[in-house]
Amino acid sequence: MQTETLVLAGGCFWCTEAVFDRVRGVLDVESGYSNGQAERPTYAQVCTGATGCAEVVKLVYDPAVIGVRELLTIFFATHDPTTPNRQGADIGTQYRSGIYWTTPQQAAVARALIAELDAEGALGAPIVTEVEPLRHYWPAEDEHQDFFARHPDHGYCLAVAAPKVAKLQRVFARYLKPAPG
Repeated sequence: MQTETLVLAGGCFWCTEAVFDRVRGVLDVESGYSNGQAERPTYAQVCTGATGCAEVVKLVYDPAVIGVRELLTIFFATHDPTTPNRQGADIGTQYRSGIYWTTPQQAAVARALIAELDAEGALGAPIVTEVEPLRHYWPAEDEHQDFFARHPDHGYCLAVAAPKVAKLQRVFARYLKPAPG
């Protein structure tokens, strides 16, 4: 099986990870930090906004099962790509919307989809998502991995992540992994 890697910044990585953990063809989702100036930043450093790093998820996926266009369609529908450096109450450059590609084809698909959505006025405002090559990536600390799965009753998870997962299940049911068991 040939896999590809795509790194996405859609606000808090807990939420983005919770969504893509459930998507068919996504083999691994890891929370981390990317495309800033700091080397191997910590969560505390990234939260200051001084590192330039975004909170991201690194997706390893099987393009024979799900394509980059489908992944990005889900991405745009489960966060607000029209607000610079902000997702809801989370404000700062670390919460920006970004697509950090690892292949030129991913970049071309991202740019074409953004142009299409903007031309349709699909999101009610222009998309501000940055589309850049993946410059670097560092995994987040262990306590941030699989956060929603381990803490579904955490206040932030209930208020922010759970509605995104519910939207995924409602709008993108055809892309869900089969239920375990």
